[in-house]
Amino acid sequence: MKLKREVGVLGLSANIVNIIIGGGIFVLPAVIAASLGAASIIAYLFCGFVMVLVMACFAELGSVFTEDGGSYTYIQSSFGNYPGFLTAILIVVASFTGDAAVANAIVDILSTFLPIFNELWIQSLFFILLFFGFGYINIIGLKKGVGIVKIITLLKLAPLFLIIIFGFTEVSVSNLYWENTPSTTEIGEMSLILFFAFVGAEKGLSLSGEVKNPKKTIPKAIALSIVTILIIYVLIQLISQGVLGNTLSNFDKNPLAEVANVVFGPIGFTVITFGAAVSMIGSISSKILSMPRVIFAATIQNVIPLKSLGKIHYKYTTPHIAIIVYICLGFGFSIAGGFKGLAIISSASTLLIYLGISLATIKLKSSKSNIKNDGFKVPGSYLIPIISSTTIVWLLSKLSQEKIFMFIGALVILSLVFFMVKLFSKK
Repeated sequence: MKLKREVGVLGLSANIVNIIIGGGIFVLPAVIAASLGAASIIAYLFCGFVMVLVMACFAELGSVFTEDGGSYTYIQSSFGNYPGFLTAILIVVASFTGDAAVANAIVDILSTFLPIFNELWIQSLFFILLFFGFGYINIIGLKKGVGIVKIITLLKLAPLFLIIIFGFTEVSVSNLYWENTPSTTEIGEMSLILFFAFVGAEKGLSLSGEVKNPKKTIPKAIALSIVTILIIYVLIQLISQGVLGNTLSNFDKNPLAEVANVVFGPIGFTVITFGAAVSMIGSISSKILSMPRVIFAATIQNVIPLKSLGKIHYKYTTPHIAIIVYICLGFGFSIAGGFKGLAIISSASTLLIYLGISLATIKLKSSKSNIKNDGFKVPGSYLIPIISSTTIVWLLSKLSQEKIFMFIGALVILSLVFFMVKLFSKK
């Protein structure tokens, strides 16, 4: 029995927009402005361009490989079990480091209103309540977790729209001019951080099997969703820059609340601070709900060769081991790192996955096998996946040496784990 194809352009676009807009945009305007100033818009446009290319590749692969699993299934089907395993691990790494980054951003935001959040023990207690609280909720039952995610999702966009609608009244146009165009290196380094606010769009394409006329609907939805996100993000950046000017970078913990303070007064600062915190908590709760189930599914499919991660709780019938492992990793990294460093690790992990997707699209197009694709096809043959691959490699080259060595070290360790588990499983 086939799924009904009822999802149109607006429905698919709305799903993608809802998934992408998360916690990062509440703090990134100040981080990007610290390096690029009023020219920050260039980094936003560049990230949007990269996402359009990558999403086109995802759409074509999704129309060919219909099995569950998304990225790791596409790459495993294209290149084999080992690349599929690395992709599954990178998905998890990108997710829990992203959660840890957002958790740090939450305590930074709250510390501007409640200075006690500057205390390490308070931060640690907050991280424990955040990760283990949502972990417990998701162990005892999916419905409870889904209910919380739905409630918080409704509140997610409210702070952003308040800033956009009312912020223009305090914008000074002179704050939006830039005298010097930033170098490509500066743009690349900031785009690597900013990309954190753009990731996750591929999850919206999980509805591809229910899309009406996918050859036309999918490319239109990709374009519409990325353009919508760009408009929201660029407006937030322009208003923040226009209101605060060169002082924007001074408010790196809670820039949008400072904008609200100028526009609405102290009440605006309070509303945006707690609105942003709720939105960011919602982003984390959604990940803690979904990602352990990705780990569980990858284990069941033998992509991740650690059988204990595929265990189900005898009473609650939830993947409790996968949930516990995920929240422990998220908690550990939230204690160990800060927002900026963790966001870069999350972005780089995601970009490595996107590189694999781009290369898989190239292989699909060059394959001599009789793989039939009746769905969406990337226009321009090899051009888009080649540009996507090249651009991602260039972005990754902007990583610091320390993080490059960290990724290489992790790759070596993961490779040893993979091949040792495979070796012992044969005995």
